[in-house]
Amino acid sequence: MKNLFKILPFALPYWGSALLNIAFNVLSVAFSLVSFVVFIPVLQILFKLTPVVEAPPQGLAFSFEMINHTDQLKEFFYWKIGQIIGQYGQMQALLYIALVIVGLFFLKNFFRYMAMFFLAPLRNGVVRDLRNAMYQRVLILPLAYYTEQRKGDLMSRVTSDVSEVEWSIMSSLEMVFREPITILSYLATMFYISPQLTGFVLVLLPLSGLLIGQIGKSLKRTSQKSQKRMGYLLSIIEETISGLRIIKAFNAIETSQRSFEKVNSDYNRLMVRLYRKRDLASPLSEFLGVLVIVVVLWFGGRLVLSPGSSMDAAVFLTYLGIFSQILVPAKAITQAWYNISKGAASVERIRQVLDADEVIVEKPDALQVSDFTQSIEYRDVTFRYEKEDVLRHISLTIPKGKTVALVGPSGGGKSTLSDLLPRFYDCTEGQLLLDGVNVKDYKIDDLRGLMGIVSQETILFNDTVFNNIALGMDNPGQAAVEQAARIANAHEFIMQLPQGYQTLVGDRGVKLSGGQRQRLSIARAVLKNPPIMILDEATSALDTESERLVQEALENLMRNRTSVVIAHRLSTIQFADEIVVLQQGEIVERGSHASLIAQNGVYKRLCDLQSFE
Repeated sequence: MKNLFKILPFALPYWGSALLNIAFNVLSVAFSLVSFVVFIPVLQILFKLTPVVEAPPQGLAFSFEMINHTDQLKEFFYWKIGQIIGQYGQMQALLYIALVIVGLFFLKNFFRYMAMFFLAPLRNGVVRDLRNAMYQRVLILPLAYYTEQRKGDLMSRVTSDVSEVEWSIMSSLEMVFREPITILSYLATMFYISPQLTGFVLVLLPLSGLLIGQIGKSLKRTSQKSQKRMGYLLSIIEETISGLRIIKAFNAIETSQRSFEKVNSDYNRLMVRLYRKRDLASPLSEFLGVLVIVVVLWFGGRLVLSPGSSMDAAVFLTYLGIFSQILVPAKAITQAWYNISKGAASVERIRQVLDADEVIVEKPDALQVSDFTQSIEYRDVTFRYEKEDVLRHISLTIPKGKTVALVGPSGGGKSTLSDLLPRFYDCTEGQLLLDGVNVKDYKIDDLRGLMGIVSQETILFNDTVFNNIALGMDNPGQAAVEQAARIANAHEFIMQLPQGYQTLVGDRGVKLSGGQRQRLSIARAVLKNPPIMILDEATSALDTESERLVQEALENLMRNRTSVVIAHRLSTIQFADEIVVLQQGEIVERGSHASLIAQNGVYKRLCDLQSFE
């Protein structure tokens, strides 16, 4: 049940619907009880177990004040029913009373529907808000979080686990709100009728509940394992679709199929166990319910048959009727308990994402920044990931308007160094300053708004060409988008697409060539028109002709901007104001192209290697 409380904050905005649900449930239970209580005087008079009351109590007609005096209320009903029987006869009176009971049951079910009517916005609203919170969390969590997680598992948490909460827990809300009210009301009535018999019942019910609870715990453990396995399954599917070209090229179809079938078989076994345990809820609770009824029938029957008993057959029959009705909500609570136990594993997996540390945190009093005026300074910066230094004691100043190129062997820390600037990561030691202010002191959105980024891995979304270029912009206008595309040498091929700028590019831009995708990402950075540009292998996917044209456009663009350029193809960064050579997370050389060639060090060796390509 504690897992239900973990999602309670998502239900607080819908407290009005919850109160109406409870109110209508109370009315439904009240009319249900009245419909059963009416049977007692009817049965007693019809079977002549009690004499007909000739006059109303104390000569008074019915009034609401009599509700506080149960004896008077009872005599009043007996007198009214006796009048009806005397006036119309037993058969006719029975018909009238049957119609009254039908009316009471109609009102009971009407109010029950109204309770469910107002529960629907609560149930679906909580699930919607939970999905929104999960998606927002996916957007906010730092990139480092995703290096430790499988994408398929995260997809499973946002989709399968949230759906499990919807069907396992939210579907049980109506039972959680209604059934306890029903049971307590019925138990109070049963106590009034026969405290001795009800006390005996209360001894039996917890014993059956204890058995059900133990099975529920086992169900939760199995459910948790199955959800993890489903995450692994989705991860394999996602990796397969992303790497399908390589799987086919290396004839790894059968290997991949065997791997998938093994994981799928493990998931199948877990789900078989899960459903067997879950499906045990209904038959087990029904059997335990019948067992309790038989014991109550035996014990209550002895009370009725014993000399001098205050309980007659009519009262006992009504008591059994009420008790039979208490088994229905008890069984529903049992099913709800199983569902909640099954969904508890999903709640825990969801909370692991929602409660994950952001790491990249914006200060409450963060400064606004709208322009870049002086310099970027890495001051003795060290970045450590999983106890391993990726960058060590980096000190570097980039004045405004200058272009700095980062080169060096793969794994030297070039991309990590540039990722610290927009705070995709935070440095472990040292400081990163923008205009003399630590970047941690700025608002994150303002800081990133100063930068345009073209990454080594081209990221496009399954949307139109126009929307991919205008990503994050508010109504940029067709002319501005086309101008950015021209600068990136993309306008010509865009106009040759079936719908021009309104053409869908497909998943991750699959309908475009590698060079076309890269030029769209460059156009996206150009349109943003930021004072700082970060180019991570921006021309790596272009053919020779496109590379020349785009490189020329980028050089023109960077003349008025501060630029950080990461390149493996050294011929593209010879124009840089300063070239910084990184090796194993440290700066080993720095200077202009000519001075580094003259040093005859790492940079010269890299240039010589590329000259043979």
